Formats: sequence, C-alpha cells, structure tokens
Amino acid sequence: MKINKMVIRLKDKTLLKGESPDFYPNSKTFHLRLVEGDEIEIDIENLKAVFWVKSFEGNKDYTYSYDDSIPWGVNKVKVRFADGESMIGYAQHLHCKSHHVYHSDYGFFITPADFKGNNDRVFVLNSATEEIKFLDA
Repeated sequence: MKINKMVIRLKDKTLLKGESPDFYPNSKTFHLRLVEGDEIEIDIENLKAVFWVKSFEGNKDYTYSYDDSIPWGVNKVKVRFADGESMIGYAQHLHCKSHHVYHSDYGFFITPADFKGNNDRVFVLNSATEEIKFLDA
C-alpha cells in the first residue's frame, strides 16, 4: 500500500506533516503518522486542506504562478478559503458551472495549476472555503 506524504492545515492554522495510509475523502477520520514518529487521529471537520507534497521541506521562497494547464479538460477554479488564502487549480469533481457536485460530503480534490510548486494535489474542505469561482481554462 502506498503511503502518502502530506501536509495538513487545520482551520486553527496548525500545520502537521506526516504520512497517512488511510485517508479517504468520505471518512470522518484518518490517521497521520507525524514525521516525529507519533501517530494521531485527525477529524476531517477540523481541516482546512490536505496537501500531498513532493517534499516536506518545500521552498518557502517559491512564488506560485498558477499558469499551467491540464489538457484533459476539467474545471479551472479559484478557491478562496475562509482565512483569506487563495489557490487556483483544476477540480476533478466540480462537474459544471451551474451545479457544484463535490467528490464527498466533506470536500473535493484539486490539482494546483502550478506544476513546479511543491503541491501535487489538494483536498479542499467545503467548510473551509468562502468562495469557489470558476475560471476560463
């Protein structure tokens, strides 16, 4: 089974880094094995977003451009989180501009529109968003 390298951002701005063998978008909880070695249970309702990352270190000086495009034709969206942060990416499960069909009761996946950044994909929590705006791809 593949272990996923994740950075977890909670709504209270706590940042956790680790790996999870059991994250599922429809599950209320999952386990995170912290880089320090402890394992904790995460309640999905406390999350802002889950970031699958290339490395835990990342590059703090990197400026995301969100100009890359995905050729397989999904919706490009701008997500504005309740804390004021924004991210642009491609939503796999927001099927049309008139009906928001989310992948789960809790949120949806996006692929960031900046492939050089540290984030491979992101699970965005519905309850942590202020606005989801469809953009021209």
